[in-house]
Amino acid sequence: MNTVTLKPSKEKSLLRRHPWVYANAIDRIDGKPAPGATVVVRAHDGRFLARAAYSPQSQIRVRVWSFDEAEPIDHAFFKRRVQRALAHRQALVQGTGAVRLIFGEADGLPGLVVDYYVTDAAEKRGQLVCQFMAAGVEAWKEAIVAALTGATGCPNVYERSDVSIREKEGLAQTTGVLAGDPPPDTLITNENGVRYHVDVRSGHKTGFYVDQRDNRALVQAYAAGRDVLNCFCYTGGFSLAALKGGAKRVVSIDSSGEALALAQQNVAANDFDASRAEWLDADAFKTLRRLYDDGERFDLVVLDPPKFAPSREHVDRAARAYKDINLTGFKLLRPGGLLFTYSCSGAIDSDLFQKIVAGAAADARVDARILKRLGAGVDHPLLTAFPEGEYLKGLLLQIA
Repeated sequence: MNTVTLKPSKEKSLLRRHPWVYANAIDRIDGKPAPGATVVVRAHDGRFLARAAYSPQSQIRVRVWSFDEAEPIDHAFFKRRVQRALAHRQALVQGTGAVRLIFGEADGLPGLVVDYYVTDAAEKRGQLVCQFMAAGVEAWKEAIVAALTGATGCPNVYERSDVSIREKEGLAQTTGVLAGDPPPDTLITNENGVRYHVDVRSGHKTGFYVDQRDNRALVQAYAAGRDVLNCFCYTGGFSLAALKGGAKRVVSIDSSGEALALAQQNVAANDFDASRAEWLDADAFKTLRRLYDDGERFDLVVLDPPKFAPSREHVDRAARAYKDINLTGFKLLRPGGLLFTYSCSGAIDSDLFQKIVAGAAADARVDARILKRLGAGVDHPLLTAFPEGEYLKGLLLQIA
């Protein structure tokens, strides 16, 4: 077996069950492991620490499969991991046809994301969409696909590994059918009583922001009779939730005309009153300021921007961008208004995000109460040993 031996004292993170080993923690490598090959990780004194996947080009040189010395990494291993992940979702996730089935390290499959879109629950019809983002899961792709189709009964698997992080693993970006039939131009799934068109072939990520399901339900619960503004709306997830909840008016902003066209199809698919929805194909930063200057005011504002900080080098610039949109967001609220604000930048932690929002409230000269801290749903579990898994954070605030 190929063996990775760590430098003295570098085993501490693995003993706390953190699943990564960085290149600078490695003392030597015995054998010639290929990309994605299984290696045994040992402490400097020879103690067994883990079985893991090796990635020779990534700074995360080793990603742990198992801390159990007696557990082999084979087809049966992936079958067990997928079945365990599915059981967790079946026990805890209801009211949706869109589920994060595999969430990387939290499900013991580092570098793998799988979303499951059910279009006919009775017949188990639907679509699995995968992102293979590390050398280990890439090497075991065939076994993982077999485990997914076997556990779910869904024969259709589509790959959306068109993410830049693969380049750090020495992998090319790729998309395509892995099993079953090609996906349709859009498929329709249901979430909290709302029908959504999902473009799994060319939409963002796997086609839909599954991680915001619980937060969309919260917007739906607060929307009745309110004027709502949804910025960076994409295909209208929060907008549709607000309309379902009885919003009086919903203004939605995005810079993608294609996404807005799909959002309007979603309005029609739900038989919502289209006159209550206004769609603006525009830059959100400029439009927020224009709406304020024009005297527009709202009862509920949603700020769900794309990732402003892809790495720690971008934190300062991202902080300024988050403060900018939140400052104007606060100014656009009527007294008693609600602000749902989010960051999906992993480099911006919860404490920093709250400080940024607090600074925006101070500059807007409003008193803002935090009603609830927000995050992804239970199908995005967070390991205590792996805080890096908490990428989505948000706040629900109310101004006096």
